[in-house]
This record gives sequence, structure tokens and C-alpha cells, in this order.
Amino acid sequence: MAIPVDKPSYGVLDGMKVVYSAVEIAVPTACEILSEWGADVTWIENTYSGDSVRDTVFVKEMERRNQRSISMNPFSDDGKEIILKLIEDADIFIESSKGPVWARKGITDKMLWATNPKLVIVHVSGFGHSGDPERVNSAAYDLTVQDYSGYVYQNGSPEQPMTAAPYTGDYFNALMVVGAALGAVYRAQKTGEGESIDLAMYETMLRVGVYYMVDYLNKGIEYPRAGARNQNLCAIGQYKTKDSFIGLCVYGVPQNKYLLETIGLGHLWGTEEYPEDCSALWLSSSQAPLIERKLEEYLLTRTADEVEKDFTAHKIAAQKMLTFDDILAEEHTKARENFMEWQNKDGQTIKGLNTVPRFARRPGQFWRPMPALGYDTRDILQKAGFSDEDLARFESSGSVKFGDAE
Repeated sequence: MAIPVDKPSYGVLDGMKVVYSAVEIAVPTACEILSEWGADVTWIENTYSGDSVRDTVFVKEMERRNQRSISMNPFSDDGKEIILKLIEDADIFIESSKGPVWARKGITDKMLWATNPKLVIVHVSGFGHSGDPERVNSAAYDLTVQDYSGYVYQNGSPEQPMTAAPYTGDYFNALMVVGAALGAVYRAQKTGEGESIDLAMYETMLRVGVYYMVDYLNKGIEYPRAGARNQNLCAIGQYKTKDSFIGLCVYGVPQNKYLLETIGLGHLWGTEEYPEDCSALWLSSSQAPLIERKLEEYLLTRTADEVEKDFTAHKIAAQKMLTFDDILAEEHTKARENFMEWQNKDGQTIKGLNTVPRFARRPGQFWRPMPALGYDTRDILQKAGFSDEDLARFESSGSVKFGDAE
């Protein structure tokens, strides 16, 4: 079916133009978020099979909606001509590659700024554009940057470190791309001067994994991988109940007092180890193994719903682990309209997440499904000012593929 080509006006980023060249998750998800907030996003795909996300069944429908697809080889002479035209009035250009591939192939920051001095350029790679050459030019994925940054080292059990899922490294980096790009745009609008951002994915993971690392940096302290529990405190983590699992974060004076009383250890409260102003139940205390054992025994006698209701009433953060079915059945997620349905380009009904967060005055919006490879090529080039003769030249060279939206 035909899909819309003219973006409506909506969102806090209405009027912003973003052009990107990348595949899979990190950068495309960042651009997807920007598009849901109102930016006009152009997605550059290769002329063969396009973005590898097209191999998925449903993820592609979620992560490429609201975007325009132009299919071309950006490193060909025609591709470079088109790139320079597309970024003339763009606010942000983002590329993701292994090290400084774009510069090596002739598309440099200086070249882009000669066309648009205010352009914000974001280079996303596993290890950055400077540093050890071997590392800079190494392939990288979500899993490998988690390993390199020490994020895997901190997760899992003592016997088995593990990657945080699903694709946590990619999704964290998507948010870093959004934040860094918008910060640079703010500056560019104030000064008229663009910016180039060297975003190494492992550095994002260093930033989000720094909580325990600073203890090592300053005191040489290393905490054991705690699996489903906290590294330092009792009664924090995932626990098994009579029928399911529950997440607990017991912290605070009244919360600790209630917990000890509830699990039959009220006599510990007010002692030297657990004084009446005790806000944290440290694993280093002598009674920590007893507290953990009694808590586990107690939880196995109650359902997750019972524990959540009781602990929440006593201001303890407690949440039953929700399955996908549970999430969809929640009145809260229904009331906030967290999920939505739309028709994809083939007329199939797709279910996915609604736009987040909720902007009160300029809400985000869904305006088109994921297009076919190169569906928007002709429209994008015509709107960029290329003539019919130019389009014929591009097509005959084989460096540009037309979908077509006609």
C-alpha cells in the first residue's frame, strides 16, 4: 500500500532534520526516537539488501517507523554529491562504522562543514576514532563493547559473567547519541558553529557501569558478581516467592525495622549492629546470612502479589516480576496507552510501543510505517533540488537505487 511521504507537524523537534547512515540498533534507534519527537529523519541504506534489520520480522517495524529510506552508495562520486546536498539544511548527520571509515573514504568533517558550518556530526563506533590503531579498527557489537568496558565483568554470577540483555549496550548508546547530538545542536544554534562527536560505544558503557568501578579506582575494592542480588546489601534483588519472583529494594529506617519484624528477626532491631537509625542492612554484618535465609524462607510462603501489596503498604519498594502478558494486562499501562497498533507497508497490523516520554504540549507521534528499501529515494532527491536528468544519471551509474514511492 502507499504510505505517506509528507511529514506532518508535531513534536518538540518539529523542524529539525536528521540524516544518518547505520544499521541494526544503536544509531537507528536514536534516530527513531528523534523522529518520534518530531524530527524529519532520512535513513541511508546500501543498494543491495539495505539495513540488516530488514532480516527481522517485527523489530524492523518498530525501529524504522517514521523514517524515509534512500538507497545509495554514499562513497561513490554520485553518493558524495547527494550527501552534500542532503546535509545542506540538516541539523544532524550521524554515521556508524568501524573507526574513521568515512574520512578514509573521502567524506571528512571539513568537507561536510564546508557545505553546512552549523552541522552536528556524530561518529559512532565501538572504540572511537583515536587511540590504539588496532583497537580503533576492530569490529564491535553490543556484546563486545560490554565485555571491553567491564560491564560484563560486573554482571552475572561468580561462576558465570553475562551480557546484559536485550542488546543493552546498543540501547544505552542510542540514548547517548540522542543526548550528545541534541546538546551539540543547542550549542550550534547559539554560536553558528557545528560540532563533531566521536562517540565510542565502550565509553558509554564505562559511564553507565562506573558505580562500582570508582571504588576500585580509589580504594582497589572489587565486589563479587552477585547474580540476582545486590553486591553490598541484604534484601535487595530478585527473590523467589511461592508462585513467582519479586524484586525488592529494602532501604530506609522504617523499612528495615518492618522487614526484620516480618521475617521473625525483630529482636535484632536496636542492637549495636542494627541500631534504631539503621538505614542499610549491610552484607558485611555478622547477621547478614541469617537475614537473607529468613527472608528467602518467608517469601516462599507467600505469593508475589501478597508480598508486593504488604511491602508497598509499608513503603518498601517491591515489584512482582511481570511477564509480557502481565504487562499488557496492567491497568496502568492501558491508562497510559503504552502500546499501540499500526498498519505496515503491506497492510499487516503491527503491535509495538507507543512514543515515550509523554510531552504535554508537543507530544510525539507515529506518522508512517517502515518504508521499503529505497522507497523515498526519488522523493528525497527531488526535494533536495536534483533534476530529472540528475536522477537518470544516478540511476544509470548504479550507485543509487529507486524503490519507488510512485
